Amino acid sequence: MPPALCVTPNTVTQSVFGDRLYFPLKRFVDVVVAAIFLVIVSPFLLLVALAIYIDNPGPILYKQKRYGHLGKPFNFYKFRSMVSDADARKAGLAAQNEATGKTFKMKRDPRITRVGRIIRKYSLDETPQMLNVLAGQISIVGPRPLPLAELDMDDPRHAARQCVKPGLMCFREIMGRSNLSFEEWLELDLKYIRERSLRVDVWIMLRAIPCVLLGRGAF
Repeated sequence: MPPALCVTPNTVTQSVFGDRLYFPLKRFVDVVVAAIFLVIVSPFLLLVALAIYIDNPGPILYKQKRYGHLGKPFNFYKFRSMVSDADARKAGLAAQNEATGKTFKMKRDPRITRVGRIIRKYSLDETPQMLNVLAGQISIVGPRPLPLAELDMDDPRHAARQCVKPGLMCFREIMGRSNLSFEEWLELDLKYIRERSLRVDVWIMLRAIPCVLLGRGAF
């Protein structure tokens, strides 16, 4: 069952929901950038897919159900960077969780494959999400959609995040990525909700390029 929708916490004072031009322009940028990206890099993505399978035979893509805009669930895609039974092994690693809150992170997660470590460091595992962008389920810039198990139904900040379309990247991806705590992550998402505009979106995309190329804060 989706969380209560669009309950705006006190920290969210305003947004650009009333800007009629922002939304169609944002969608136009999403479609153009995603389409150009997939056309240019598709041969390379085929090599990534082949490397994943050779390193650890199994599904090439990892599919996970997440909540999108207004709590609508959708299938969120990634290149598989872990062993095929990674979800089944997660419970046995709970005591080694290095993240705060409900999220799970380990710098040396034994479930990650050799190829997986490379594609996670440079965010190559996220590239199939451009298909989610084309489908209109996420934007290039927006709060990252959380796995269902990491949503706290009683926290109004999570409800506020459901009021905007989720995205591939946000302030978190340029301000520390996995080095940030879960609480810092949430506060940066609320900052984006308050301040978002085309100028902010373009600024985040440009700042994300060196972060991704250098693999900063990724594990």
